[in-house]
Amino acid sequence: MNSLISPLLSDRLRALAGQLECGLVERRVVVRRCLLTALAGEHTLLIGPPGTAKSELARRLRAAFRDARYFERLLTRFTVPEELFGPLSIRALEEDRYERHTAGFLPDASIAFIDEVFKANSAILNALLTLLNEREFDNGAGRQHCPLVSVIGATNDVPEDEVGEAFFDRFLTRLPIAPVSADGFAALLDTGCADAWSLKDDSLPLTDADLAALAAAAREVALPGGFVAVLSALRTHIAAEGGYVSDRRWVKTLWLLRVAAASEGRTRLSVWDLLLLPACVAPDATRQSAVAEWLTTHLGVREACAPARLARVVQAFEAQLEAERKANDLDYDEAGRLRFSASDMSAGTTTDLATDLAEKIGDAKGGAGALRMSYSRQRRYGPAHIGARTAQIDDLLDRIAGYQAELDAERASLADCRRNTLWLDDAQLAQVERHLATTASSIADLATRARDARRGFENLPRLPADVALSVAEAAPEPVLHEPLT
Repeated sequence: MNSLISPLLSDRLRALAGQLECGLVERRVVVRRCLLTALAGEHTLLIGPPGTAKSELARRLRAAFRDARYFERLLTRFTVPEELFGPLSIRALEEDRYERHTAGFLPDASIAFIDEVFKANSAILNALLTLLNEREFDNGAGRQHCPLVSVIGATNDVPEDEVGEAFFDRFLTRLPIAPVSADGFAALLDTGCADAWSLKDDSLPLTDADLAALAAAAREVALPGGFVAVLSALRTHIAAEGGYVSDRRWVKTLWLLRVAAASEGRTRLSVWDLLLLPACVAPDATRQSAVAEWLTTHLGVREACAPARLARVVQAFEAQLEAERKANDLDYDEAGRLRFSASDMSAGTTTDLATDLAEKIGDAKGGAGALRMSYSRQRRYGPAHIGARTAQIDDLLDRIAGYQAELDAERASLADCRRNTLWLDDAQLAQVERHLATTASSIADLATRARDARRGFENLPRLPADVALSVAEAAPEPVLHEPLT
């Protein structure tokens, strides 16, 4: 597949991401998601306790963009607009204009870090809404264009008030951050006394031309078949669980996926790109884990070949086979004629109906005996019946073989993604691989059961050849099961 961006730019992005994460313990995914979000022109919210490298991440992100102006501020409930947007212009006031000097403040920044973003009052948050979304700042009577690339916000808690929720929605990527785990603690202590970080290669920072080329490539990234269907199914699932994702967020999320594909030199989205979704469509760690679990169990497996569905189909054939094995039938003589028998209910004797049918009928009327057909013989089946059953299972086996081939292709695609991905979490990819491996094993077991059922139908008791020829046998109704598409 031909790349829409130069291989050199793709290689620079890979090297840049590697240097940005250097020396940060257990922050690889967070660093790369912050960079990807900035490449998409969107904002990231880091949710976690103090002292977890949130500000360090923002300062490093600044280094990813050439000549980027940086702004950083800790907000409190006492923060005033001048601290973010700049002081009022005295000269403008003298001329009856209400304007600010924004140089060196947020409206003039390319990359910004705002700590405790929800601590500010509603007036500041409302001003930030327009700046973050439209890249414009209301300065006096006019609007000032802002060169903002991306804002990284940080918070311990997300408020539930109306203004807070609107501001929260401006951050496309929400990343929970926890302290370093026990396994990473020794590495953390080892890096604690290291020299201050700096970008080692001055050729790596991205220029405006690089960002423009990446955006142009992203606009040309194609969607594979079924991609939108998975997004629609996830949207329905989130809504059923009581969640809500705005239409604006879905559109921006798809743009971020296109940027991710373009930055890796791809001209087409992959189903595995959807693993970037949890941080975009769920607000906190718990609900992001739930979305990730949904994706893990749905990606790479079509609904038609889900093991649970296939199992019900195979069970339908197994149940039909068991019923036909146990079925009794009318008894035929050697000439192919139905044989009858009459039992004397009191004596328990049986005589040939052909010799004393009238007598037995009379006895039956008198209550001395009872006439009955003999059902003692196990049912036997002709070639039309057995052929219809095995043909139906052959069709099922062909479909299963097709599903197995699809699954093999998906697993190969996933393995390729794990080798080359710039943005995805390898731990999550490994989890998807385990699910696909389990699915493949389940489908293989179901194929074995289907073949066993086919042999069972082939081995059903058969009518003698001469009887089968003399008895008109219609093909049975197909075994009913869920449709497979």
